[in-house]
Formats: sequence, C-alpha cells, structure tokens
Amino acid sequence: MERPATAQVLPGRRTLEEFGYLHLVVLFGKDSVDVLVQSKKGEEKLRKPLLLWCQGSLPTPLVLVDSLGPFRVFPFATRLGADSLVAGCHLAIIGKPGIPLIADLKELDANGSFVDKKTRIPPLAYCQRNYVDYYVRRNTAVLRYLKKQPWVESRNVTVGGHSAGTTITAHLAAVPGLVNRAVYLSGNPLGRMLSIIADDRQEEAAGDTVVVRQAFKWWREVVADPTRTDCTPGDDNRSTYGFSTPPITVLLQTKVPVFIGYGTRDKAVLSDDFLRLETMRLHKTNFAFHSYLGREHNFFRLKADGKPSYDDDYWPVVGRDFLRWAGLLPPVR
Repeated sequence: MERPATAQVLPGRRTLEEFGYLHLVVLFGKDSVDVLVQSKKGEEKLRKPLLLWCQGSLPTPLVLVDSLGPFRVFPFATRLGADSLVAGCHLAIIGKPGIPLIADLKELDANGSFVDKKTRIPPLAYCQRNYVDYYVRRNTAVLRYLKKQPWVESRNVTVGGHSAGTTITAHLAAVPGLVNRAVYLSGNPLGRMLSIIADDRQEEAAGDTVVVRQAFKWWREVVADPTRTDCTPGDDNRSTYGFSTPPITVLLQTKVPVFIGYGTRDKAVLSDDFLRLETMRLHKTNFAFHSYLGREHNFFRLKADGKPSYDDDYWPVVGRDFLRWAGLLPPVR
C-alpha cells in the first residue's frame, strides 16, 4: 500500500474518476468483472501499449483511501504526468471477485483485506472464485477485450504481477498469441507451499518445533482433497493447491520474453535462482533475470533487526528496470 509521490486528489473525494482511473466492466460468463485503467492525463484515448498488472493474494480493494487521500494502485508507478512511469503505456488492473474497488483503510483488517470484522471471512463471491484456473480464464477474457479497444496497441501487450500475481502471469504468458512479454516479480516458481515452509523453517530455528510438521500435515490434507472449497479465514484447499502447483513448468513453456525480478533476501530466492539455472541448462534465451541485492519480497531493504525499512521505497527503481526492458520507457542516456 504505497501513497503516490504527489497527491492527485483532495481528501473526501470518493469516485474512481476523480482518482484518475477509467472504470470498465467486462462480462465473463455470468460475472461482471471490474477493470481499472490508468493513463497519462489527456492521453486516455491515445493508442498506446498496454500493461495488465495481476493483483496479489489478498482480498484487497484496488483503491485504498485514508484521510490524506488514495494510495497508489500500481506499486511501481509514481505520479500522473509527462515524467510518470505510466506515460508510455496504459496500465490496467482487475479487481478481486466480490471485493469492492475502493475502500477506506479503517474498513479493512490490518493486512488491508476486505473481510468480516468478526469472522474474518471474505465475501462468498470471493471464496467461490479465488483459485488459479478462474483467474487465468477471467484475465484471458479481459485481455482479449482490452486488445480490441481502439486505444490499445494490440501487438504491444505486457502482463505482469508480483507475489501470487506471478502465478497468473506465468499462465497468461503461456497462452499462444495473448501477450508479447511478461514481468514476473517476487514469485516462487516452485509454488506457494515452499514459501510457507521457508517461513516456518525460520520459526523453527527460533524455537518453534511444531510449525513445520503442521505445514506438511496441512499440505497432506490439501492434496487429499484438492478441490474442496469453503469460506473460512485463509485460503481453502482449491486455492492453496493451485497456487502451490509449481509454475516453473508453465514458465519454461513460454515463448515470449520474460523479466524475472526478485530480492536476494526474499524467502523464494533459491527457487528463483533454480529457475535461472534451469533456463541456462535448457538454453532458454527469452528470460532476463534481475536480482536486487539485499532486498526482500516487496523490495524493501532489511534493517539490522530483520524487519523491512518501509522508508526505503525501491519499487520505482524496479519499475523503471522492467519498463525499460519492455520498451515502455526510454533507455537511459
């Protein structure tokens, strides 16, 4: 949840248009899918490349607001204007199913999730759709819709995501003819459960001798009933199984260029390094790897106590790297 470098709206304004976003509704089966588009002011109808950003794992509204105004939706974008990272393309993002597009922070839990304050359970519509296959089919439909719009260069489309969004990104990049390139940031190519166990191993080293065994027990239960769906705090079996199925298989099938970015202090660093080794072993030439020294999952630097330094916002640097790689920003002169 990052605030824009320069505030673009006055406190109290609560419409997406006043926040600078175009709101589209795309039909997908019986669902009405909400899409936000951010463009350089005055160039909303100008034909440009498109970057579709895949949201992370939590049931979080796209636009978060507090008394000072909105936080930025795209973590790598700075501000609207000629010098913005958004100037060279249109940015699009899809809302989570059943989750409002805009919410005040005080309406959400500590993680920014839209859940019932008593039960901590998200809306039923979200629970029913929060799994990999749904997101891939939905996002594919949205991309095909967007590529037909007169303001989109249909042959210059990038898909990207961070954390859980990388799993969806990997699958979209493997769809023939759908996108031209992909950006994969802080993903775990060996699946979500490995990241969970990496966290648990740290707790184990700190003295918790039970947590790792519990994680393996939970995974055993998941694989015994991988299609089970329910609405409880946390992800159900279907969601966990899908996001824990290693996306490395799909990634290695992609034909389009892929930017792989990750911090060397991320819990998934060894999995990303393994992907890098595999692309070399298989002589894959469509992957570009960027490791960020000393950076964690969200590209913050870690302090001496191991906690992120939130005053050290590195997202714009990462954004410039992959946008220049994608040809969406001028090269450094």
